[in-house]
Amino acid sequence: MKKVDLFTDGACKGNPGPGGWAALLRMGRHEKELVGGEVLTTNNRMEMSAVIKGLNALIEPCVVTVHTDSRYVIDGMTKWIDGWKKRGWVNASKQPVKNADLWHDLIAAAARHKVDWQWVKGHNGHVENERVDVLASDEADRQARSRGR
Repeated sequence: MKKVDLFTDGACKGNPGPGGWAALLRMGRHEKELVGGEVLTTNNRMEMSAVIKGLNALIEPCVVTVHTDSRYVIDGMTKWIDGWKKRGWVNASKQPVKNADLWHDLIAAAARHKVDWQWVKGHNGHVENERVDVLASDEADRQARSRGR
């Protein structure tokens, strides 16, 4: 299996508000950047979307190291998901799991690959994290401008 590093970030101008996501895929010397956004969304949805879009961009199963500054994404996939499934997609407070649609998409996207989840401290000089942060923030700004028209 090919080894891929996936660096992701999400941004939102207001929460909810206009948002952007970005993913940087790297396999050896090859890199690909992906960017997208929504006019009305949340930061967590953008963080999740970045990982989903990055994983889905891979055309074959790979060994993927996901680098993200989102504890929400990492904890969801490594700590909370099994409990949510057992409880029928309600959280420990007996409330419906937020963003369940995207959690289902993320589970499906990750299932094709062997994924290792790596937390990166945000805004701390990590080159790739800084890059996807800029891309996601720029896209959130673009979404905000398009919303104002």
